[in-house]
Amino acid sequence: MDATERVLVVPTELFRRLGYFQGFTGEIQGYLEELLSPAHTSYRPRGEVEVDPGFKQLIPYVLFQHRDEAGRTTVFQYTRGTGMGEGRLHKKRSVGIGGHISTLDVGGGDGDNPYETGMRRELDEEVWIRTPYTPHCVGLINDDLTEVGRVHLGVVYRFDVERPAVEPRESDILESGFLPVEKILAELPAFETWSQLCMAALYDLPKARS
Repeated sequence: MDATERVLVVPTELFRRLGYFQGFTGEIQGYLEELLSPAHTSYRPRGEVEVDPGFKQLIPYVLFQHRDEAGRTTVFQYTRGTGMGEGRLHKKRSVGIGGHISTLDVGGGDGDNPYETGMRRELDEEVWIRTPYTPHCVGLINDDLTEVGRVHLGVVYRFDVERPAVEPRESDILESGFLPVEKILAELPAFETWSQLCMAALYDLPKARS
């Protein structure tokens, strides 16, 4: 982690005012417009906000889903290597691709929308998407029960891909590939908490935790 990197944050008090929740919510109306408003966002040193629960770092978190001709649903998953940014998540399995929005994304295109620019940059850095897809924003994650979760707020997207053709671009995305939803759910305790919350909410399983 580059402690001097300045990342996009919102005051935790704003999140509480909009409607506090613990875990996953699919009710994104009333949150995103306010959370992404320049009136509320700022860029602060990552080294400071990683230990300051007074701010939430906004993190796009993208799941890739494929449904084959037989109707079987599969999801892209991988294991985080030790070279990936958040050390507290190393060696955990994950279904989410994404990361921090930083000052590097300001003025980078997408109609001067740093959030959209940053999400695209993170995807381009981490995976090759070799298939057409349809994106959907499906929810938010807040997990104040973990050290990592207390300082982050996840914006969850599901990309419905036409073919299961998503490949790692980053060397620390290990043991990757599409697996049936049922297999991932059966192995859920091995996954990072955000992935557990997403899979439980999106695929009708009671909330699971390791």
